[in-house]
Amino acid sequence: MPHLNLPRRQSGFTLIEIAIVLVIIGLLLGGILKGQELINSARVKNLATDFRNIPVFIYGYQDKFKALPGDDSDANTHVTGATVATTPGTAGNGIIEGNWNSVTTTDESYLFWQHVRLAGLAPGSTTAGAGDYEPRNAAGGRIGIQSARPFTSMNNGTWFICSGGITGQFAKQLDAQLDDGVTNTGAMQAGAAPNTSVDATSPLVDATQYTVCMGV
Repeated sequence: MPHLNLPRRQSGFTLIEIAIVLVIIGLLLGGILKGQELINSARVKNLATDFRNIPVFIYGYQDKFKALPGDDSDANTHVTGATVATTPGTAGNGIIEGNWNSVTTTDESYLFWQHVRLAGLAPGSTTAGAGDYEPRNAAGGRIGIQSARPFTSMNNGTWFICSGGITGQFAKQLDAQLDDGVTNTGAMQAGAAPNTSVDATSPLVDATQYTVCMGV
């Protein structure tokens, strides 16, 4: 019997199968984007918490000892193991002297953290100079406080809390949550390498890292 050459059936996806795959891909991408959005939102909330907590540490310490943490000239009698600052100015004058990101273990701004931790107000190492002593934010940047205004455009505030390594995207969200939503005006401002001779930066680039400071 002669062999019949029947047409071969072509294999492939039907339109329905392709549509199902596209729907699944869309759901997966949507879930990934939503997850990233939730992660970013949580990180911004953590960054905002730092700015809210530090004034609580200050007021709690003042309520206990009638002195300013870091600037406390009797810190070694108020809390066991505390170090009294010897630089850069005078302890007990009501000013947290030194830069917010100081690494000098005798500076008031550096010892601020030892004082509030030994007083039971904040968690963290109390050993000045230890590898885990310097406080870090949710972005991995340094957190600190000083009395001198960090940006020339900032006027209001007894103390200024600064947090480094924050992307422009997060800085804008922080400002919207805690201030006026404009990153170079108001109580909260952002910029690069802040000191008393630098203006805040505007506009911010989303992927670039900045230091965000807020007056309290």
